[in-house]
Amino acid sequence: MKHLTLILAAAAMTFSAAHATEIPDTLQEVVITGTRAATDVRQLSQTVNVIDRTAIEETNRASLLPLLTEQVPGLFITQRGYAGYGVSNGAAGAISMRGLNGGSSQVLVLIDGHPNYAGIYGHPIADSYQSLMTERVEVLRGPASLLYGSKAMGGVINIVTKKQQDGTHGQFHAGYGSFNTVETEFSANTRQGKMSATASGSYNRSDGHRENLNFEQFGGYAKLGYDISRNWDASANVDITRFKASYPGPENDPMTDADQDITRGTTALFIENNYDCTSGAVSVFYSWGDHWINDGYKTPNPARTYQSKNDTLPKPFRFTSYDEMMGASAWQSLNIFEGNRITLGVDYYHYGGTVYNDSTESRPRELQIDKRLDELAGYIEVRQMIGSWLTLNAGVRADHNFTSGTEFVPQFGAAFHLPANAEVKLSAARGFRYPFLREMYMYPPQNADLEAESLWNYELAFSQSLMQGHLNYGINLFHIDADNIILQTGLLNPDGTPMLMPNGRQRQKNLNSGELKNTGVEVEASYLISKSFAANCNYSYLKMETPVVGAPEHKAYLGGSYTSNGWHASTGLQYVNGLYSAVGPDVKEDFLLWNARVSYKLSDMLQLWVNGDNLLNTKYQINAGYPMPGIAFMGGINLSF
Repeated sequence: MKHLTLILAAAAMTFSAAHATEIPDTLQEVVITGTRAATDVRQLSQTVNVIDRTAIEETNRASLLPLLTEQVPGLFITQRGYAGYGVSNGAAGAISMRGLNGGSSQVLVLIDGHPNYAGIYGHPIADSYQSLMTERVEVLRGPASLLYGSKAMGGVINIVTKKQQDGTHGQFHAGYGSFNTVETEFSANTRQGKMSATASGSYNRSDGHRENLNFEQFGGYAKLGYDISRNWDASANVDITRFKASYPGPENDPMTDADQDITRGTTALFIENNYDCTSGAVSVFYSWGDHWINDGYKTPNPARTYQSKNDTLPKPFRFTSYDEMMGASAWQSLNIFEGNRITLGVDYYHYGGTVYNDSTESRPRELQIDKRLDELAGYIEVRQMIGSWLTLNAGVRADHNFTSGTEFVPQFGAAFHLPANAEVKLSAARGFRYPFLREMYMYPPQNADLEAESLWNYELAFSQSLMQGHLNYGINLFHIDADNIILQTGLLNPDGTPMLMPNGRQRQKNLNSGELKNTGVEVEASYLISKSFAANCNYSYLKMETPVVGAPEHKAYLGGSYTSNGWHASTGLQYVNGLYSAVGPDVKEDFLLWNARVSYKLSDMLQLWVNGDNLLNTKYQINAGYPMPGIAFMGGINLSF
């Protein structure tokens, strides 16, 4: 707590990484997450954080996720190195929101409102979420199952892709730094008449700070738009990324030849309408992944209790999978009378895939699973303004999984608009997630009879904007009560003794046997001191009856920025306390990180930049057994034309 006290005491003297060249206008901030139609954030009953394109560009990093960990209270994303997250054993990129884990499909990542995750395993793919395609990120803290269904029980991260600008523009970004890390990105945008187009490409690589932690990635994104009429437009986009990563194993038990070759892709088509009294859209999407994984092998280690001979030999097979998710969504929002808005929607999802072990010898492939699931849902959301001081929100979703059954998802809330630009929000929302294919059908402890997890989230929030929008602050109090949580549970023999497998371990089975009660507080504030200086801080406290890996008890961020005469400098302190890096009482982490960024614009076309990470050279781990790198630097150029 000593570090935490020092940080909070310094809040009034520290600056933010937020853009500081104009006064923030939170009173008119429009979001699309938390409601399908573009809506003034004041009308929502839940809290939404918005990370805009300026903030994304100023990080000069290929991945979006580190920025979200800094800027969003209650959100934490695990890391294992300087670049790349990987998949399978030892992977990082697990997303935690208020103690609910994206690795367990309890937090949903969206791309333009469409679910994006591995169709078999159900978890997000962290290396797919890149800066090159992103206009802004909207993070809804708390259940969003009313609009987005399963896996949005803890919240959503909605990546909104780049918008087209008038004229023709281009950008080139390149950087080189510690651990032989290279990051490059090129993007071009044009809009002529009714047609618009955007295209981006990237290449990133790193040797990593440990042996066998190398990472290489290629990415591409394209978007086409056409204005059909004054009220109708159409757009289509495609995003493909391929990355190769190595898994080094824990520091005290390293792996050899644990390599991954992953290709992920998404594509979507939108037709949207926008009238004075109604707006809506119809969209279809398809996402897929092609995974090739060599599980590798370990060196003999007598200290490992369960190490078998096969653990120390090259694997005679390669894990190979193809997963996919396709779907369609339609919604229409209507203003029937003054102060009222009703949104009706329907979603259909089809997802799953094929998994097999591909022999390196002459044996045939060994099929693990070849299965798809279907979901169909409809929802209604009603918003009613009462005078200028109160907005009521309510809705319900009926969601049917053709294997797991039907879930009804109610949500209620109110937003009170008080004098002096103050807001009070109350909400009660249900969230849920269906079991995914791996939990039901793949490997012990699979269980085809699993039911959906569910929770209720109760929230009270207060926020205020003062000094003509220069000073903004808010505080959220929440309580989560969840049941039917899927846990691996040890099985017993009829006589009550543990049921053992041949290797001596107790036999496990997935069961809806868990409960979860999380309570917490989240605080955030920003202050535009002048046109050159800005200040921002956020803090979250999470009390968990059952602690989970990757969800810190305390998380605080303070940072600062200065912008003047072509210079932009920002710095930030991030403090994490009570973070379980693995299951067990002796694997809690407590660390303080200091990062800084400086850039100088030589001309309208050329900018130079340099980043410094972990400048305190802190020794820490986020994933147990994977020490994070010390001081690291990267520098480069940005070209605009």
